[in-house]
Amino acid sequence: MADTCINFIPSKFAQDSIRVFAEDGCWSFVGRLGGVQNLSLGTGCESIGTAAHEIGHALGFFHTHSRYDRDQFITVDEENIKPDWLDQFTRETISTNNNYGLTYDYGSLMHYGATSATGNKKPTMVPKDVMYTETLGSPFISYYDLLMINTHYNCTDACKGKNTPCQNNGFAHPRDCSKCICPSGYGGQYCEKRPPGCGAELEATKEWKPLVDDLGDRNAGLTPREDFMKCNYWIKAPAGKKIEVKFVDFPDGIAVDGCTYAGVEIKTHPDQRRTGYRHEINFGYELFCSKEDANTVLKSLSNLVPVITYNRIYATVTKLEYRYV
Repeated sequence: MADTCINFIPSKFAQDSIRVFAEDGCWSFVGRLGGVQNLSLGTGCESIGTAAHEIGHALGFFHTHSRYDRDQFITVDEENIKPDWLDQFTRETISTNNNYGLTYDYGSLMHYGATSATGNKKPTMVPKDVMYTETLGSPFISYYDLLMINTHYNCTDACKGKNTPCQNNGFAHPRDCSKCICPSGYGGQYCEKRPPGCGAELEATKEWKPLVDDLGDRNAGLTPREDFMKCNYWIKAPAGKKIEVKFVDFPDGIAVDGCTYAGVEIKTHPDQRRTGYRHEINFGYELFCSKEDANTVLKSLSNLVPVITYNRIYATVTKLEYRYV
């Protein structure tokens, strides 16, 4: 794991080890049991996100929606959950669940989607902030996931006393204390820059301005790629101003928990370490996938809003508008 101090070493003779094999389903035990420990990646479990989720369990992580404090952030509707899946929603206690003082992250890789394990097509979980509904079930390792795993395994100790000048809530990289691990939407040696690659820095004005992002490969067909294409935008405003971002009107389309194949993440929350609001993009129609999101306006508390578009299937077009107030 490149952004931690953890190394995975192939070995047939280790006393304690993880055996990855293909049985029915995707599953793992939580934490180190001792001896050879099974982790199954069966049919349908081949994606990088699914594999990372199960490895997260093996490394000691419960589901995020099982945190002891989860009721402050989500409502779990047990009536909608398949009976044989109820144990996947069991709430932990303070004595069994140490979150190291880190807040709940709707975009955690360890969080199920809003309709995961549903027995009647109704939501099994509803976030208290309903704008996070499509963020649940993320295919990405979130910044808080990385921070928690580095804290749990004392990786952050490697850079104590180094005074790495990380900005925007980044933390020193345990493998190279001269640089930082950054929240999504931030890059550079010290998280002071927009990440490299496609995207742009955009200056907001008092009037609405369009942001149109075309991402993907229309010649690639509808077979998902393993890797995501990503573009990073920074919407900036004068000091003291706040930014509004509006979704443009679009027709209905497909929706998948966690925006698994393509989407846009907009970071207006004051805690920029958190995963931002995500919304699915509809393939072919080149617009978002849910009419309910049309004309929704998000408002920041600062004069910088990172916007991240991503895609791993066909091609998508994101259409937003922005201004400062």
